[in-house]
Amino acid sequence: MDTAGTLDFTFWFTGGAILLLLVMSAFFSGSETALTASSRAKLKSQADKGSKGAANALKVTEDSESLIGSVLLGNNVVNILAASLATSLLTQMFGDSGVAIATLVMTLLVLIFSEVMPKTYAISNPERAASFVALPIMLLVTVLTPVVTAVRLLVRGILRIFGVQVDPDSHILAVREEIAGALQLGHSEGVVEKEDRDRILGALDLGDRTVEEIMLHRSRIEMIDAAKAPNDILRQCLDSPHTRLPVFKDEPENIVGVVHAKDLLRAMYKLISDTEANSKALQRFKITDVAMAPYFIPETTTLDEQMRQFLRMRTHFALVVDEYGSLQGLITLEDILEEIVGEITDEFDPHAEHPLKRTEDGHFIVNGAMTIRDLNRATDWALPDEEANTVAGLVIHEAQMIPTVGQVFSFHGFRFEVLAREGNRVTRLRIRPL
Repeated sequence: MDTAGTLDFTFWFTGGAILLLLVMSAFFSGSETALTASSRAKLKSQADKGSKGAANALKVTEDSESLIGSVLLGNNVVNILAASLATSLLTQMFGDSGVAIATLVMTLLVLIFSEVMPKTYAISNPERAASFVALPIMLLVTVLTPVVTAVRLLVRGILRIFGVQVDPDSHILAVREEIAGALQLGHSEGVVEKEDRDRILGALDLGDRTVEEIMLHRSRIEMIDAAKAPNDILRQCLDSPHTRLPVFKDEPENIVGVVHAKDLLRAMYKLISDTEANSKALQRFKITDVAMAPYFIPETTTLDEQMRQFLRMRTHFALVVDEYGSLQGLITLEDILEEIVGEITDEFDPHAEHPLKRTEDGHFIVNGAMTIRDLNRATDWALPDEEANTVAGLVIHEAQMIPTVGQVFSFHGFRFEVLAREGNRVTRLRIRPL
């Protein structure tokens, strides 16, 4: 009777221990999945709203190496211990065949209840699960730190033998790349609209692009000659769709100021409203008296930095120069904003020709001055923009010549046909994918 009672007690005690170990294994498996799959951005948002669990989850995931090492150590210990107890118990009950039975039973129990089920839940509710398990996992990491540190050093030493260097502070993907990847995936699945994707990606790219890439080239800048008659200057400003115009003296390279249409009109109004003014008062007007000092920037300035400078200086207009001080073009705040929101038109340019038109046969008629980036955004193509900023520049670079009207080229999986040319500039092309 005593022997039977002892065996009965041993059976239930061992069975209870195995059950407890399986629960612990499920906890470790679910915790690992929840803490690695949860979004740190969402956890940060919840922590800012007062969630202590989310704050703990953020803290414990800062050192991912220690976290993974501690969880795996705990998980392996309880799994191995559970398998050993099950093998011992079933061997006593069924003899040598108990080993096979224990292997089969424990594999099913661990797979279903300690791996698949907790990980499925953790994937479905990663932030909620991470907030729940963060505190006990944090305590576990603290307790197992000496062991995990020793294992980490041993692993790095072995990897170093095979020439693998481990940087604990490196990240597989930068935050910007993660956001871009999530946007592209969301767009491909129909969750994110193309316009929303383009706006966010455009804002993220401002720090990687320079004013040289989007500036208006000097050959297309409308300027005021300071030597012109006041009547001609006034007529030019009234006819121009622009509110700010550079003023040059003697030669276009010598920019002496920038005139704003409002400043010009105020000065003109003051002249004609003066009681002592006469018909010759306007002839004494000097454009340089109302022009603002020109604002020059280097062509290598990033769009992100230039937008900050515009906001800080409360100006929307800058002239771009190269390393030798030669004028290269101009850029406005609107140009930078268009990189985010797309083309902006107002009541003064409603008839502005769109740089891209699609024909009924699937071809695209493209303005040669259109940037490759804008073309890619509009069509979801992937034409390279490392060697040229504009579509015409890409054709000239690939052709290694200035093409004539009617010439056709094929490269990068597309067919380019030159439709128009002015001087040495390719102004219009027809493009279609091959």
